[in-house]
Amino acid sequence: MSHRPLPGRRSVLRGSLAASAALTLPAGLGAAPAFARSGRPEAGWGVQTGDVTADSGLVWVRSDRPARMIVETSATESFRNPRRRHGPLLGAGTDFTGTTRLHGLPSGEQIHYRVLLADPDDPRRTGEPVTGTFRTVSRRRRDGVRFLWSGDLAGQGWGINPDLGGYRIYDAMAKLDPDFFLCSGDNIYADGPITATQALPDGGTWRNITTEEKSKVAETLAEYRGNFRYNLLDAHLRRFNAQVPSVVQWDDHEVRNNWYPGEVIASTDTRYTEKSVDVLAARARRAFSEYFPLSTLRPGAKEGRVYRVLHQGPLLDVFVLDMRTYRNANSPGDQTTDPQGILGREQLEWLKRELARSRAVWKVIAADMPLGLVVPDPMEGRPNVEAVAQGDPGAPLGRELQIAELLRFVKHRRITGTLWLTADVHHTSAQHYQPSRAAFTDFEPFWEFVSGPLNAGAFPASALDGTFGPERVFVKAPTASNVSPAGGYQFFGEVDIDGDSGELTVRLREQDGTVLFTQTLQPGRVGQ
Repeated sequence: MSHRPLPGRRSVLRGSLAASAALTLPAGLGAAPAFARSGRPEAGWGVQTGDVTADSGLVWVRSDRPARMIVETSATESFRNPRRRHGPLLGAGTDFTGTTRLHGLPSGEQIHYRVLLADPDDPRRTGEPVTGTFRTVSRRRRDGVRFLWSGDLAGQGWGINPDLGGYRIYDAMAKLDPDFFLCSGDNIYADGPITATQALPDGGTWRNITTEEKSKVAETLAEYRGNFRYNLLDAHLRRFNAQVPSVVQWDDHEVRNNWYPGEVIASTDTRYTEKSVDVLAARARRAFSEYFPLSTLRPGAKEGRVYRVLHQGPLLDVFVLDMRTYRNANSPGDQTTDPQGILGREQLEWLKRELARSRAVWKVIAADMPLGLVVPDPMEGRPNVEAVAQGDPGAPLGRELQIAELLRFVKHRRITGTLWLTADVHHTSAQHYQPSRAAFTDFEPFWEFVSGPLNAGAFPASALDGTFGPERVFVKAPTASNVSPAGGYQFFGEVDIDGDSGELTVRLREQDGTVLFTQTLQPGRVGQ
């Protein structure tokens, strides 16, 4: 495998690890991380980087009070002759969060950075610096690309459990030294309160760290913000964020289970006093944009959207979809025309255009929902579907029509190296889609890989819909529903692209990093 080594990354994190040690929560308490210097701004929630390119990257931080964000970068962990960049003033308007874009970085190199927070009235008064590191995208094919993906964090009431050590899966992922981490949605469960304890099937008790904002479903902006802060109470996640850049998308639980635009919550759901899902989604989107370094949702960003394409050098382009914001209402999915579908017309045309433009060897389509797995929406009291497939193995209907249009486009434009990655269904599996098995046949074969959850309830394998001819080549899932993380079934996936051969290898892994399934794909084929 031609993948560049990483000198010094582990040692550069000593500062971050030492800072994390000071942030450990008392068992069972929801107190915010402790700060090292009273009277000075402190970055107790760690640092993150996101949407890193060959010469730039976004750095994120949250302060405990008004502060000026300052970022220093260096080619070495000693920070001799650092380059300083002044970022935004952090205040209550963004919940004291902010990002600074780093420009003019060298391609394919390890960047060491530290964030200082300065008193706005006295710039000489700064808090303890928080350090991190990341690699910029390499323009050299021979360097290869390695990244991980998963989703679904703190779901079904299974939160940060101090008895188990918290979100340990992030340590297993960090050991693989990925270039970036693709989070495929459900970064929070805004609709899932976290209580102090939950009963386990064996008679034991699961204990959670709790906070006020996680004690009920999120409705207000403050409650949505508190949901994002909750996960950052975990030291494993903060360490991972300081080491690995993220590519983040969202799905339903950032707002509410199975939501769609225009939805009105039933009066019988007394958990919600705000019944307009559009109002909730606007608040959730604002908090989402505040708590992740995401290029197209930064203040002043022209696009103002989640979907985007991230160029990862000559080997890889990542097409990040938003299958939530532009969809039509959930329904049985049996309509014979569906121009809006799950992506909306504008996003679909964007995706087709960008796929046709791409010259990367591999084109990963990062979907927040699967294609051929049936995901029901039981909340409506009708046989509605949440994702694309509706269980009818015949010709495309409903949202399948839009996917059929896209697959036909890939075939007729001779677009090579497409690969679908997703999470959402709380198990891991590999599906191969083949026209010879399908009702709709005007497409080239392709793979879809599913991973997750990171820390949530695990569920049995979803039923397959035969419209696009999926064959489930591998699956690992429990037979019972909502198995706690203590029972296993927590997963992430790895994609490794060899710089010499261009081969792409997918590995589906368990929580501790154990490889469950491996599939190697050859470059240059239409579809895949």
